[in-house]
Amino acid sequence: MSRPLRITIAESSEIIRRGLVATLKNIGTLQAEVHEVTEAGQLRSSLGWQQPDMLIINPSMISVLSLQQIRKDGMAQDIKCIALQTSLADASVTRSFDEVLSIYDSGEQIGDKLTRLMGRSETDKRHESLSQREKEVIVCVVKGMTNKQIADKLCLSAHTVVTHRRNISAKLDIHSTAGLTIYAIVNKLVELDEIDKAGQTE
Repeated sequence: MSRPLRITIAESSEIIRRGLVATLKNIGTLQAEVHEVTEAGQLRSSLGWQQPDMLIINPSMISVLSLQQIRKDGMAQDIKCIALQTSLADASVTRSFDEVLSIYDSGEQIGDKLTRLMGRSETDKRHESLSQREKEVIVCVVKGMTNKQIADKLCLSAHTVVTHRRNISAKLDIHSTAGLTIYAIVNKLVELDEIDKAGQTE
């Protein structure tokens, strides 16, 4: 990322909170700007001005401000919410979070989890940047259609199809049909059996 990752830690225990801050600062692969929230009542205003990329929060503080509100109120768009698990908790409590950190995780484990989460976030943003027409072109490509066939199906010129394919490759950083196929399946643009059927009809 071109700027530091903005992380807000919401935890009432000073020992746990400061320990996590120190751990994050010692992760060499992570360039982070960390803010602390000590009370649930401070959460809304803090998120409003901090606009963090990630919120690491003790689930017990969520009662005041639900995850759904955090994500939809526009206080922190595209925020990733991470449960800070300080004790044994029911899986149903953490299911709605994007990730779970345990106080028993090592610095390396925390770094790996946040890095994976950052990667998923970038992929999500690239996916959202695709136009509906570009998604339609991807579906046609993974079904084995030529540029001319895609143009005929979508009522476009062959030149426009080529332009769409070039833009798709640039946005997703994917430059092969195999890569696009995996992307399309993972992001539910096509079902696997649709690709199989397309291959059988050729």
